[in-house]
Amino acid sequence: MSARQRFGWFLSRGFGPHGWGHPYLDWDYRWQEPALYQQAVRELEQAGLDLLIIEDALSLGNPETLDLRIRGAYGGPKHDPLSLAPFLFAVTERIGIIPTVNPLQLPPYQAARQFATLQHLSRGRFGVNVVTDVGSSRHFGEPVVPHDIAYERAEEWLDGVRALWRSWRPGAYVGDTASGRFADGRHLDRVEHRGAHYDFDGPLNALPFDEDSGGEPVIVSPGSSPRGLAFTGRQSDVQLALAPLDIASLRAYRRRVLDASAAVGRDTPPAILFVFKPVIVSSSAEADRLVAASEQPDDETLRSVALAWSSDLETDLTALDLDRPVDPAVFGDHVSRGSLDALRGPYESFAAATLRELLVPKARLGRITDGSGVVGTAAEVADHIERAGSEADNDGFIFSADLHPVTVHRMLDELVPILRRRGILQRPKVDAPHGLRSSLQAP
Repeated sequence: MSARQRFGWFLSRGFGPHGWGHPYLDWDYRWQEPALYQQAVRELEQAGLDLLIIEDALSLGNPETLDLRIRGAYGGPKHDPLSLAPFLFAVTERIGIIPTVNPLQLPPYQAARQFATLQHLSRGRFGVNVVTDVGSSRHFGEPVVPHDIAYERAEEWLDGVRALWRSWRPGAYVGDTASGRFADGRHLDRVEHRGAHYDFDGPLNALPFDEDSGGEPVIVSPGSSPRGLAFTGRQSDVQLALAPLDIASLRAYRRRVLDASAAVGRDTPPAILFVFKPVIVSSSAEADRLVAASEQPDDETLRSVALAWSSDLETDLTALDLDRPVDPAVFGDHVSRGSLDALRGPYESFAAATLRELLVPKARLGRITDGSGVVGTAAEVADHIERAGSEADNDGFIFSADLHPVTVHRMLDELVPILRRRGILQRPKVDAPHGLRSSLQAP
């Protein structure tokens, strides 16, 4: 039997128009209402996945890219994933729910109280995916700050949230019905914080966490820049890792995260879960056909790829000449360095390649059997996952797609049974340790 890995699902469209642009829109789910997400998250829990991460973006984008982001509902609208979480907790028992949160949107005291409430409501199944996008700053009356300063602000924010969670020291909660003593104020910390970015006081008006409530909420973070990895090393329980999925790249990325964790003296490093969007087909012959058909993408295909990247980068690549290099000046200071590195690919600089040369590899498909891509049969995808565990000591994967039930079944129907038979994905256990934190740490 192979070693168990952890698995999750990244709701890549966020709480937005699921099914738009796809035939399964005509299943007539209403994306604004909870039933669509409730049905799909029950299927994820039945499959045995550990967690669901819900993407989010606070803004429709800057004025120059507004129409670009909404014309195909790619970058918006998006409703608040924190508000969706209780509806998902209500229909599940084990899976963790992790909305994306930007420190811009909630001051530390409000965040600490709201997160504590959701952790207690779910009996330990709540988590937060902390992102540092600054493109939304104008909506909150905040200046746009450089990439690394945004991480500095997020560090102070999260330190403050944790200080408030811990303002109820051991002994503060009594709960003694015989004496009528509910709590002891002598064991509460005042928490007077005056920092570079935030000023607030405590203690927190919410119960502390105990074993029954699953401990503190799990913290997830993306980010592959040096500053992003430093944030993960110090703050995160889970790294949402975006990297090539060949074995050598998995090893190299894991080493960077583990080094960042060791640099701050952590005994237990974060779980590193790689984002994975496999294209599962019925046969090896069909996989070969798809790969061959993608080898020479036409201009229309490249424009579609450019549109997707434009939304993530908040930069309209579709307006640029395909046959000229991209001027790096078109990207704002707030754009993620990891996203720019991913767009540039193997080229040392943007001047070294035309936009067409940058986009063609992203339009091409590759076979998972040779490490050139993610197309394969369910058995071939399972083979790769198994190799990642045995040869790269991989912690697990986060499948990435929307949360439409059609998508969930297309990706998981054949794959889950194979992973279970090999012992890589465990069946849900009724008597398993309680809470998401325990689930991630369990052997």
